[in-house]
Amino acid sequence: MQDQQTPFICHIFVCLNDRQGERKSCADGEAVDIHKKIKGMVAARGWKGSIRVSKSGCLDRCAQGPNVMIYPQQIWFSQVTEKDIDRIFKTIEKIVSSKE
Repeated sequence: MQDQQTPFICHIFVCLNDRQGERKSCADGEAVDIHKKIKGMVAARGWKGSIRVSKSGCLDRCAQGPNVMIYPQQIWFSQVTEKDIDRIFKTIEKIVSSKE
């Protein structure tokens, strides 16, 4: 095993957990589209090697979903809709500009 530092400025996790209607889950909202749009915006800015956008399984907050978290900055967004993507992206921009 190698112990190393992350190569990313931040890692964005978008929960896509789907409980198939048994209980509320992040997939009940716009999580798939949110993930796709954030990933596309990161790529369009040329940040693909610095910012990682990943699909996530359950983050244990599905009742407040969809959820997006940014690590290692410990930033968490709940009840996210596509309307919130610009605000999330402004947060990402601040993180990137603080590292430049």
